[in-house]
Amino acid sequence: MTTQQRTLANTYDKLFWTWKGYKIQYTVVGTGKPLVLIHGFGASIGHWRNNIFPLAAAGYRVFAIDLLGFGNSEKPPLDYSLELWQEQLKDFWTEHIQEPAVFVGNSIGALLSLIVVTEHPEIAAGAVLINGAGGLNHRPEELNFPLSLVMKGFTTLVSSPVVGPFLFNRIRQKSRIRNTLRQVYRNPDAIADELVEMIYAAANDVGAQQVFASVLTAPPGPTPAQLLPKVECPLLILWGEEDPWTPIAGAKIYQQLSEQRQDVEFTTIPDAGHCPHDERPELVNSLIATWLKQWEATEANPGVSS
Repeated sequence: MTTQQRTLANTYDKLFWTWKGYKIQYTVVGTGKPLVLIHGFGASIGHWRNNIFPLAAAGYRVFAIDLLGFGNSEKPPLDYSLELWQEQLKDFWTEHIQEPAVFVGNSIGALLSLIVVTEHPEIAAGAVLINGAGGLNHRPEELNFPLSLVMKGFTTLVSSPVVGPFLFNRIRQKSRIRNTLRQVYRNPDAIADELVEMIYAAANDVGAQQVFASVLTAPPGPTPAQLLPKVECPLLILWGEEDPWTPIAGAKIYQQLSEQRQDVEFTTIPDAGHCPHDERPELVNSLIATWLKQWEATEANPGVSS
């Protein structure tokens, strides 16, 4: 990415939409068929800062949105869930987009994208899933003892009105944020100061601790195995090969689907961890744009195989 592109990445308009009485931040750049970028846990629109303008330059109208509870969106004391955010995205589409869109998500945002295109196929032209999460949280059966006991104790402490704020205040320190990013990013050069500041600023908003506690204790939601058989639209799955949070071994269900369906493509991203769109944005942007153009060509010439 050039110096000019990195500067442009900070100049997108910060717009606001009122949803259910709450302020939601979003942005839109470019013209053409719509893409909707959906961040993961603890992130925001800014996590797409190296993707918004290049994808718009490729000929698309790029929307990015802060989910309720994250980024510069309000952080009310609610029971947060995938169903809540699914409703937010559907209503956002109804008010601002109104034509089939490609939903692009990372981590929990990828799972949410999968849910949206499954439950609302009428609004979906496709989905790009980047290191998709298996659930909003771990399911009890996914954790072996004693890790299951440790996680239960941690969520209890985080939810405590006495201990929770103290614990969250330590978790949101800049040094800890940077250390967490070092665990999940393969490319340390991608852990920019602006990324740390972005996460830190949102974590200091009123209500951030309650959101954190609510999300960590929320139901995990449907599994990819439950959702994928229902998907009708094309899928592009991108996976950082060195992701410690959602290891490549967990992507087998997507790899198998790509072998069975012509409209599902699976590609690994070398030298990338959990957030390849931020670690290797040039490659990820190119892969997304190329895939989109291929499917547009297929739609224009339905007799031609992609």
